[in-house]
Amino acid sequence: AAPDSWFRDEVPAPAPVAAPVQDWAEATAYLPPQAAAPAAPAAPAAAGPPEGEADGEEPAYSPPTLAGNTLRAVDPAQARAEGRSPIIDPGPQPAILTAALGLLIAAAAAFGQFALLVPLIALQGLTAAGWFRLNGMWPARQGIALAFAGALVADGAVLAVDRAYGPGAIIGTLGAWVLLTLVLQLRSHAEPDERMYGLMASVASAALAIVCAGYLAADTASVTVGAAAVAVAVFARALPLPTVPSVGVSLAAAAGAGIAVGGLTSVGAGGALLGLAAGVCALIGLRVAAYDYPSKFVHMTAGVALPLAVAAPAVYLLGRVVG
Repeated sequence: AAPDSWFRDEVPAPAPVAAPVQDWAEATAYLPPQAAAPAAPAAPAAAGPPEGEADGEEPAYSPPTLAGNTLRAVDPAQARAEGRSPIIDPGPQPAILTAALGLLIAAAAAFGQFALLVPLIALQGLTAAGWFRLNGMWPARQGIALAFAGALVADGAVLAVDRAYGPGAIIGTLGAWVLLTLVLQLRSHAEPDERMYGLMASVASAALAIVCAGYLAADTASVTVGAAAVAVAVFARALPLPTVPSVGVSLAAAAGAGIAVGGLTSVGAGGALLGLAAGVCALIGLRVAAYDYPSKFVHMTAGVALPLAVAAPAVYLLGRVVG
């Protein structure tokens, strides 16, 4: 496996940290908050957790901010030791990829469901892989394969039924995959807490990947409008603006894209509402992908896919309303 720093932007080398502190931080870097850190071997009196935690208190993190952080840490251990807010926005590169994928989905939807299937499968694969890494679980090949297989089954189910029954096909696939994931986790020999974390991550990853099939179930005109709005919103959010104006510009751009593209399709003026809703969902997806000092790999997978994945239900539901 490549070292963690390989996935991150180059930054000046940090000041050296005492080895015992680094060992403790690395051991707990990806553990959930409620999990206990593994017991360290016998060490000199200098070894132990960072300052402020010897008495059992929680580490003092700075509060999360809407703006996030501009400095990317070399690794989570350094970030946690410095007590910075656990938010780093994906940045312009993932935004460009999201915009490109969104425009590809918008264009493919105009040619029908089977043309839409190609970029949709790429979106589902990025969603499945990025979610596990965002939760600090890597490698997780079996979980990623299980989530991706569920997405493919949902795609096939939607294509096999009439468009009116598409939501039922998606929900049925999701229910079956939750049960399958539960059975597989019960067969695991891992610790109970670890099995619970794996179950939650597997179910969430499969749910997000399967929900992406909502683009297949939605009206093609609504998919074109919604995907274009997500592409514009994410690109506008990556512009170098203060946080509040950036969010406002992003949502306004999404609504404007909905009006413009809706005028070219059967959606019409209702594209403004559809575009605005898709833009809100895109910003939620970006926010999730920015949490907990994710690596560049997370930003180039979950940071690309989550804005489009989260918007899929809104595109389907509002597409039926405005259509």
